[in-house]
Amino acid sequence: MSWSLPKDATAERGCHAGDYPHEPRGGERVLVAMSGGVDSSACALLLVGQGYACAGATMSLVGPSRQEADQSAAAVAGSPDAPAPDVPAPPDALAPACCSSDDIGDARAVCRRLGIPHYTFDFEDRFDECVVQRFCDAYLEGRTPNPCIDCNRYLKFAGMQRKRRELGFDYVATGHYARRRFDERTGRWRLLRAADPAKDQSYVLYHLTQDDLAHMLFPLGGLAKAEVRAQAEAAGLDTAAKAESQDICFVPDGDYQAFIARRVPEGAAAASFAPGPIVTTDGRVVGTHDGLVRYTIGQRKGIGVAASEPLYVYAKDVARNELVVAVRSDLYAHGVRAADINLIECVPTGVSFRCEAKTHYRQRLVGATATVVGLALEVIFDEPQIRSAAGQAVVLYDGDVVIGGGTITEVIA
Repeated sequence: MSWSLPKDATAERGCHAGDYPHEPRGGERVLVAMSGGVDSSACALLLVGQGYACAGATMSLVGPSRQEADQSAAAVAGSPDAPAPDVPAPPDALAPACCSSDDIGDARAVCRRLGIPHYTFDFEDRFDECVVQRFCDAYLEGRTPNPCIDCNRYLKFAGMQRKRRELGFDYVATGHYARRRFDERTGRWRLLRAADPAKDQSYVLYHLTQDDLAHMLFPLGGLAKAEVRAQAEAAGLDTAAKAESQDICFVPDGDYQAFIARRVPEGAAAASFAPGPIVTTDGRVVGTHDGLVRYTIGQRKGIGVAASEPLYVYAKDVARNELVVAVRSDLYAHGVRAADINLIECVPTGVSFRCEAKTHYRQRLVGATATVVGLALEVIFDEPQIRSAAGQAVVLYDGDVVIGGGTITEVIA
C-alpha cells in the first residue's frame, strides 16, 4: 500500500481486531448460514469434517407469525445448546426464490444427514425493511440498487452475527467464495478475493467490519465450484446438483417494474411511472419514455427511439421526469463518487492512493486513484469507463486484498 497506517488503526470504528487474532480450531462452535444450496451445504460439510461444533441456520424471509417467532426465541434463550424449533413456512407462492420453504427443507435435510442441529430464523421484517423497501425506494428515486449487497450486509452478516452472539457461537460461516486473513503487522483482519477468480464474491462483502471478519469463516474461499459440487456429491448431499439462482430472489420473474408497482402505493409511484420526454445530452427532445422506473443507466434496448446510431440511457433526471440518452462514445466517465463507505483497510482521510476498482460484480478490475474525503470516496479511473448507475457499489482492491468500498452517488464525467 502507498499510505501509512495510523497508530490507532486497530481501534478504528471501535473494533479492536487484536482481541481475537487466533486461527480457528476444531471444537469451536460455528453457526453455518445455509440457504439450501450446494455452496452453503458444502460449507457445513467441510466444517463438520474439520471437527467444528456446527449448527445450520436458515433465514425465513416470509416467515412465521411474530408470536411463533417469539416462542422460538424464548425456547432458544432458555437452552442455548438446543436448536430452535423449526416452524413451517408459508406456501411457496408467497416466498422469495431464495430461502423459500423448499430451501429451508433442503437445508434441514442436509443438517440431518450431517447430524447437526438446524435453526430457522424469522427475518421477514428485517428483509422487508432493509432489502425490499430499500430496493423500491432507490428505483423510485432514480437510482439502480444492488439488493444482494443489502441482503448480505443487513441479514446474512449483521443478522446472523447477532444470532451468533445470542446463542453463544464463536463464528458465523457462509458459502461465499472469499477469504480472510489476520495481519500481524497491523493487528487487523483483511478480506481477500477467492482463489478462483471466476467465483470470487468479495465485491458484495466490502461492508464487513473488523468484528464481522474476526467472527467469520469462509470455507470455500480456496476452492473452485467444481470441487465444491464434487465434495457435496461424494457426501451424498441432495443439494449437490442444485442449480444456482440467477435473479433477484424476491423478483424471480425479473419484472422489477411490475413488482414495484404492486408494492408501492399508487400515489407514491405515480411520478416514476409517468411518461415524459426523452432528451439528448444537449437538451433535444427525441421521444417519449414510459416512466423512468423502467430504465437503467447504460440500457440500449427498449428505449424506442430511432436514430442513425444506437442510443443508450445516459442519465435519469427525476426532478424533470426526463430520460437522457446518448451515443455509446458519450457514455464514458472518468470516475465516481461514493458515500456510505466502509474501509476494511485503514486509509487516512485526504490521502490519495493507487488501487484497482470495479463498479459492478462482473466487471474486470481497472486501475484507479482513490481519495477518502471525509465520509465519502472519490475514485478516478486510469482510463474512462462506461458510466455507472447511482446506487451501485464501487469496490477497491490492492491485488487480492479488498480495501473497501461504498455506494455510488454520482459519476465524474
